[in-house]
Amino acid sequence: MVNPNQVPKVKLNNGLEIPVFGLGTWKSKPGEVTQAVKDAIDAGYRHIDCAWVYGNEKEVGEAIKAKIDEKVVKREDLFIVSKLWCTFHKPEAVEPALKQSLTALGLDYLDLYLMHAPMDFKPGDDGSYQKDENGHVVPEGVDYVDTWKAMEEVYKKGLVKSIGISNFNRKQIERLLQLTTVVPVTNQVECHPYLNQKKLAEFCKSKEITITAYSPFGAPDRPWAKPDDPKLLDDGKLKIIGDKYKKTHAQVIIRYLLQRGLIAIPKSVNKKRIQENIDVFDFQLTSEDVKYIDSFDCNGRIILWQWFTTHPHYPFNDEY
Repeated sequence: MVNPNQVPKVKLNNGLEIPVFGLGTWKSKPGEVTQAVKDAIDAGYRHIDCAWVYGNEKEVGEAIKAKIDEKVVKREDLFIVSKLWCTFHKPEAVEPALKQSLTALGLDYLDLYLMHAPMDFKPGDDGSYQKDENGHVVPEGVDYVDTWKAMEEVYKKGLVKSIGISNFNRKQIERLLQLTTVVPVTNQVECHPYLNQKKLAEFCKSKEITITAYSPFGAPDRPWAKPDDPKLLDDGKLKIIGDKYKKTHAQVIIRYLLQRGLIAIPKSVNKKRIQENIDVFDFQLTSEDVKYIDSFDCNGRIILWQWFTTHPHYPFNDEY
């Protein structure tokens, strides 16, 4: 276990603090995620990243309740994040969607609520989204600026302590800042040594927006992975640094992200790896190490949202 006080916090632009390290829950199956969150809290994690679309918030909430009941943590010790899914972008849908997540998680408020993406999807009858004859998503015609204004309202009501964005590019952020009043506290994006997001991180920093790195290990369990896709955690170049510090490839990657001033939220349901992933506060990479890992960048985006490329607000056609 790592003492939670060892995990540094970053001050957000609204004055609140977020632990720089947390547990991701994307692809954590119901039935596994409750134990994973319990193991994470026991290991010293205080930041848990969730989303409505992951379909497991109820189980995450059960773990949070169990650890509060056991007096391992108080609610105020935890930093709980969720995300507004793309089928709830109509302004009048934002608060009911948030309340669905709060109910599932068993919470009165969220520490941070993110817009999951700048794209709006027309809801389908089965709770998913409508597709056209080519299998592409059907937009609902809602501007993400209007969605953000509705998120500002739930923020003002105190239902969430902070609001932020996810999967936004630079131009989309600039437009949001021009047309709204609350600056997002973070932009949660895919970020790892193959996609180090340096330009986007520098831009966001200039606007006092933090970067939260999702899929920091390159999402090796993504459902669309091909057998010959490069596997970041198996990259032999990491071995040199891992051997130097007697750390795993995963620990080296997390340390790399944290030393760049980013927030990292690796996902795992394996107790040993959950414990290993947080054990990164007893070593420091040199500036040469960081430059060396920087050199791995190949614009290697893995989470392409490939079913949504025809959407007018698809964020990944721009350079960053």
